[in-house]
Amino acid sequence: MPQRPAQPCRERLCRQLTRERHGYCKEHERLQTGWARHQESKSASQRGYGSRWRKLRQLVMERDRWLCQACRRKGRATPAAVVDHIVNKAEGGSDSPDNLEALCRLCHKAKTQQEAQRGRERGGSGGGGGRISGA
Repeated sequence: MPQRPAQPCRERLCRQLTRERHGYCKEHERLQTGWARHQESKSASQRGYGSRWRKLRQLVMERDRWLCQACRRKGRATPAAVVDHIVNKAEGGSDSPDNLEALCRLCHKAKTQQEAQRGRERGGSGGGGGRISGA
């Protein structure tokens, strides 16, 4: 298969060439969604994880009995570690308890990777939302 032609990096003022579909060189690859740059300089509260989020997280964890809901749907009881947006905020999801569920780290990682893959396939932000497929 022929190699993709080298293009200048999409980051302003960068002169590096890349063959990556997202258009960023290795140094600027993390900026492909703009999300990392947007969040870099913000505190936890500014990113939406202040006292309101901590209270909401506690409510969801208690509602879900501190168990991973993806594992529970598969008949397993696994302790939850994070509260995740079923439809992520970048895709229009909200902080409503109906859009939040407790997940273990493994299921959260798998869901995040699926969302990123769907985003790459769409050429978008990496988000996609929704429950873990097969869960």
